[in-house]
Amino acid sequence: MGAEFLFMDDNARPHRANIVDECLQSEDITRIDWPAYSPDLNPIERVWDMLGRRIAARQPPPTCLPELRRALLDEWCNIPQDQIDNLILSMPRRCKACITSSGRHTPY
Repeated sequence: MGAEFLFMDDNARPHRANIVDECLQSEDITRIDWPAYSPDLNPIERVWDMLGRRIAARQPPPTCLPELRRALLDEWCNIPQDQIDNLILSMPRRCKACITSSGRHTPY
């Protein structure tokens, strides 16, 4: 990844397990300091939400793991690129809102 690479996670407990810390350390990967409880700033959280809503709206819903896998891949490919672009472009506004709220809840 290179010397300038920084890893971002959302401070979830599984991401902070000793084995994860040891792996990152062994690979010489530096984590970004990230406030706990700030998934608002992680764009992938919004993408996962989009994907989850698309799966939940399927009729009929997936009923087994192979169907779920196919549905996830299908919905992932069908998330409109403009939604992803808008999400990326919203980052400065969302960062500013988080700073204004001192890292607490933001209204979106």
